[in-house]
Amino acid sequence: MRFLLATDAWDPQVNGVVRTWQHVTREMRAAGHTTEVIHPGLFRTLGAPRYPEIRLSILPGRRTRKLIEEYRPDAIHIATEGPIGSAARRYCLRRKIPFTTSYHTQFPLYLRQYFAIPTRLSYRFIRWFHGPARHTLVPTKQVGDELNANGLNNTVTWSRGVDVAQFHPEHDVPEAVAQLPRPIFIYAGRVAIEKNIEAFLELDLPGSKLVIGDGPAREALQKKYPDAHFAGYKFGDELAAHYAAGDIFVFPSRTDTFGVVMLEANACGLPVAAYPVTGPIDVVQQGQTGYVYTDLRRACLDALELDAGPCVAFAQRNSWARCAQTVLNHLAPIAAKPDGRESASASTPSTVASADAA
Repeated sequence: MRFLLATDAWDPQVNGVVRTWQHVTREMRAAGHTTEVIHPGLFRTLGAPRYPEIRLSILPGRRTRKLIEEYRPDAIHIATEGPIGSAARRYCLRRKIPFTTSYHTQFPLYLRQYFAIPTRLSYRFIRWFHGPARHTLVPTKQVGDELNANGLNNTVTWSRGVDVAQFHPEHDVPEAVAQLPRPIFIYAGRVAIEKNIEAFLELDLPGSKLVIGDGPAREALQKKYPDAHFAGYKFGDELAAHYAAGDIFVFPSRTDTFGVVMLEANACGLPVAAYPVTGPIDVVQQGQTGYVYTDLRRACLDALELDAGPCVAFAQRNSWARCAQTVLNHLAPIAAKPDGRESASASTPSTVASADAA
């Protein structure tokens, strides 16, 4: 199968959308499928308002159309609601080509937080953008229920995965972390206001607080909380080693749709402390892999009593292969390719799933 992904989030951005789709496309290729990605690196871009590290493509419509027609995909998936996603959506609708989408970011909540845009307007946009899709893949049942309650009725729950060959407890402790007083409470991800990191940094906790990542709020937070340790971005084995060196993973966000970092931390043996909100509610197994309370300090302290074993076992049950299989099972095969030729998958839709299973 020839799979095409249209996304406004890709390298060198560092976020859950990029990480998810890099793993999913890698698993697809390992299963024998061909993948192509239309991403911002193929266009002229400008920085997003108040978030310049996110690059928005300038007038991508014409080239997006050309790339789709040259690639001749069997299925098209649109991952984001930005300029590239909108261009691919417009192309599919004009040519009556079926497509699927995914919902990664709580835009209604972010837009209210950043720009005071009422959520009723944002949800109207979400319904307009995702409504024509065959399926909209959402990371948790909680997110799907929220979207259903706001008028989007084509959602399919699509969990996330973790690479347990890389993320595991058996890593050498990084020298900089070895010197920190224990217990070590870790946050990893973008350092931005929507991540609610300050709720973690202001807690009265024993030991040390370690922030892994970077973003627009880092400078201000580093000045305000000089006792916290800011490690910057870490990747691959170095990131896994930092996780494994800690004691508790703290996830203070109230607006994430999932939080892949929670699975990565679990895989390295860390229980999670979080709020009982969308994302953690579906990911954390209360009293086994972490605690979710409205009192984040209590969640952090109670999590210190948990063992690493159930955390690792839970993470091992959530593979990226399983995540990719869900995508494959819910694609919308194109009856006729954009160049007018009939798609091989059009006459046998089941081959999308069976090829991956093989």
